[in-house]
Amino acid sequence: MNSNRLRSLPHLLLALLLTFAGAQQASAQDASAATVSKAGVTPGATAAATPATAAAPAAGGGDAAAVQAGDALFKANCAQCHAVNEQVVGPALAGISKRRPITWIIPWVHNSAKVVASGDEYAVALYNKFQKQQMPSFALSDKEITSIVAYITSEEGKSATATTGGVTAQNAGSADGQASAGTDAGTPSKAVDILLIALVVVLIVMVVTLVIIGNLMKDVLRGRKDLDGRDTEILEQRFDWGKFYRSPVLRGIVGTVVALVLLYEGVQSVMAVGLTQGYQPTQPIAFSHKLHAGEHQINCAYCHTSVYKGKSANIPSANICMNCHSQIKTESPEIKKIYRAIERKQPVQWVRVHNLPDLAYFNHSQHTQVAGLQCQTCHGPIQNMEVVYQYSALTMGWCINCHRETPLNTKGNAYYDKLVKLHDTKNASAPFTVSSNGGTECSKCHY
Repeated sequence: MNSNRLRSLPHLLLALLLTFAGAQQASAQDASAATVSKAGVTPGATAAATPATAAAPAAGGGDAAAVQAGDALFKANCAQCHAVNEQVVGPALAGISKRRPITWIIPWVHNSAKVVASGDEYAVALYNKFQKQQMPSFALSDKEITSIVAYITSEEGKSATATTGGVTAQNAGSADGQASAGTDAGTPSKAVDILLIALVVVLIVMVVTLVIIGNLMKDVLRGRKDLDGRDTEILEQRFDWGKFYRSPVLRGIVGTVVALVLLYEGVQSVMAVGLTQGYQPTQPIAFSHKLHAGEHQINCAYCHTSVYKGKSANIPSANICMNCHSQIKTESPEIKKIYRAIERKQPVQWVRVHNLPDLAYFNHSQHTQVAGLQCQTCHGPIQNMEVVYQYSALTMGWCINCHRETPLNTKGNAYYDKLVKLHDTKNASAPFTVSSNGGTECSKCHY
């Protein structure tokens, strides 16, 4: 028998083994690509998640521009408590322009408490009908309020589910607000898990089968009498594992790998001192952003009222929660914790998740209002989180990279005209970024 055929047998077995191993690795990579990572977003980029308050196209009736503007304003300010064709926390708004003139609606939106206090019969009756639940005041212009009314008029008579993103009477039963244990945005689907398990089982079966086939082939060859000495030597050779373990080359490779791993882990531990990426504290009340900002599409600014106008995005007070939960899920154990806090006249002791050092100045409104960044840019897919965690690194390098990579939107803003002209004179090939406007100078954040 030709000894070359004997030599090719291990190569064949190895090729088959690598083929199935490669298939398993490819499936694992596909599974990992389908998950959401806690590694954080790339500075200057918006996370793939869809913001919770995207404006819908204008629908039917009235001035198209006013209706479209009213659509966005309604969803940002009204949809948490109102629907057009259905009573939610507050009354259904269909027909409001017929029930009340715009000269009454505007003061009511600006300060409903003042209208009630004035003794207006309609306002007092409405206030008493809804258990004396006070509507918050809104700093909207007369034009914006008129746009909202135009949107409401255009939506009258349509399906209730198509005109509100808030909590309705039908879906309020699911609004418990309790986070489910063990839920994580990065958990692969069950189908992917089953596929991986099946591939591993198939691989193990194939390896065992190949070993059995190899042993059977050796037994068959041993029974042949036409083998020469070289063929017999190849057939009977055994791998010397003891010699392999004692090999200086193997020991050198293993030692080098161990040293590199320890060095890498040491450097990573030192570099991570003071970093809290992935921090996910347990909150005193099991509040679900996935339920409120995701499923019910409550605008972030409804609870974090200073997100567009303050240095920091404030933690919502209990009275904001009570705007809805004075009537929705009142028997929930988690909601009762809010009632107890109000009865004791004590704030809910929420645990802060995102912390910056005192030596760094950060203005939230400058990024959300001026720069127009979405919440997801820094906070990740917040509308998918049962329990909020710190998504991005929030390090100095992370911020600096964002300032270097993010171009400024200077169109229509005369403030930037001379700055852009000066920048283009010196370096027209590069985009006008935050860094170009002095956004990486030390005094911007440290003073």
